[in-house]
Amino acid sequence: MGAIIKYLVAGILRYWLIHTDYWQILANRVEIATPLNSWKRLIEGVYLYDQDINPYEGDSFHESPIILIIFHFLFKRAPYILPLLFTAIDLLTASLLHKASKAFVRIFLNCQQKNQSDVADESKDMLLSREQLMETSEYVLSVYLFNPYSILNCVGMTTTVVQNALLAAALCSAANGFGIVACACLAFATHQALYPVLQIVPIAMILAEVNKGCDKCSYIRTLLAFVVSWGFLIYISAYIMDGSYNYVYNTYGFILTIPDLKPNVGLFWYFFTEMFEHFRLLFICAFQINALALYIVPLTLRFKKEPLLLITVLLALSTVFRSYPCIGDVGFYMAFIPLWRHLFSFMQQKFIVACAFIITSALGPTVWHLWIYSGSANANFFFGVTLSFATAQIFLITDLLFAYIKREFTLRNGFSRMVDGKPAKLVLR
Repeated sequence: MGAIIKYLVAGILRYWLIHTDYWQILANRVEIATPLNSWKRLIEGVYLYDQDINPYEGDSFHESPIILIIFHFLFKRAPYILPLLFTAIDLLTASLLHKASKAFVRIFLNCQQKNQSDVADESKDMLLSREQLMETSEYVLSVYLFNPYSILNCVGMTTTVVQNALLAAALCSAANGFGIVACACLAFATHQALYPVLQIVPIAMILAEVNKGCDKCSYIRTLLAFVVSWGFLIYISAYIMDGSYNYVYNTYGFILTIPDLKPNVGLFWYFFTEMFEHFRLLFICAFQINALALYIVPLTLRFKKEPLLLITVLLALSTVFRSYPCIGDVGFYMAFIPLWRHLFSFMQQKFIVACAFIITSALGPTVWHLWIYSGSANANFFFGVTLSFATAQIFLITDLLFAYIKREFTLRNGFSRMVDGKPAKLVLR
């Protein structure tokens, strides 16, 4: 009954905000809408397609052709249901995350049971019970439904709502052992935004764990299913565009080359605005390697036994370092933080991170108004806020990882830490 009330309240809140006079302002906010997910650009793309004009010939539309054809159909047949549709998709995302978290809890309990023999006697009390872990599923649901970032993302009717639903479906399917569905949903999310491709690694690990097939063939099957699904979506998109693959440059190419430097909550726009043009290619490669490839191997090697933590960290890192992030991406990965509630006592930066999120979220719109409307600030002020916002996220990620390492060390070695016969403690440097 409690869950139904949560869904009802969250749904009414989203639907009501979409129909307020402030909706247009919210839908155009730089924190919510980007050149990739903007509702305004989606409308323009649909209009051009309806007029038999290729929307990818200009520089305004960058969504995938599949999303284009779906929304073209909805605009033509039932435009009045779109606010309800976005609300329903966001509630579906919350439900999928809720179910995924329950499956993740079962996986966590199985791993804890397997490794129980390695736990020191004095640390036995730190082992988590099923009841303690099951509570986290309710927190996951509540955090997503009532997180201001998730609510504003839905109210702005951005296509990130669809991307989040696909990612949630992929993770939920993987956690329950449905490999083909997981790969298909992840391929669709990747086809839409590219950066979800990172999740193929933890999803392959989860499928191998759930289906008891921890061998190379299991990972190859998952990778093959993902590649085939992605290739099929690329082919379908080309078919929609009359056999042309020119759309690729205005979708994947747009994400990778960052031609639109409209301010957002990310780090790319300011750097490439200030940079000399002849260094552009070098730094595009450096930034995109950082976002897509740099962390995946070391994190996978270190946390190969914790795919759930790997999912959380990779979602957060891809949000911080992607070319066109929005607060909808932040709200999605923050829903996974309650899964690590047992690490909170080991975290050292909780208060600092919480204050940083609150302050930067309030300062962003304020500084934007001072810069754009009042003329009493400049781009440096807004970038300072976005840089602080990114720093808060990095602090959250590093603190979570270090808390996991400290708990792991304590479980194996007990609470008493001695170095050269003297008490010692672990500190983050």
